[in-house]
Amino acid sequence: MRKGSIKNTRINSEVQKELSLIIGELKDPRIDPMSTVTEVNVTADLKYCTAYISVLGDEEHGKETIAGLTSAMGFIRRELAARVNLRNTPELRFVLDKSLEYGIHMSRLIDEVIARDNGMHVPDNGNEQTD
Repeated sequence: MRKGSIKNTRINSEVQKELSLIIGELKDPRIDPMSTVTEVNVTADLKYCTAYISVLGDEEHGKETIAGLTSAMGFIRRELAARVNLRNTPELRFVLDKSLEYGIHMSRLIDEVIARDNGMHVPDNGNEQTD
């Protein structure tokens, strides 16, 4: 199975959907209720799966959510095996997805440049992040 094949895309989509449902059912207080599975990449041999998790909130909430998901990995994998009919149930790896935060930051920077070019001032709403 090739990486960009229709079958691989279909498997990624199905695993993403089921992971989202499973994570929503978890009772661990470390897992933020505003967590979303933004992308899933299952390898062609179905042995490994990288799930990108986006968490609404600060980076500390994100790290706690990833820690909670990692500790529940056995349960999540068992549930995934019961819900998705695959030859192998992939080993899971959870990665904190920061692309949404990055997009908001870049949009804010673009707005500031446009406002500066137009001679206007953009008020700071207090959500600016420092790197």
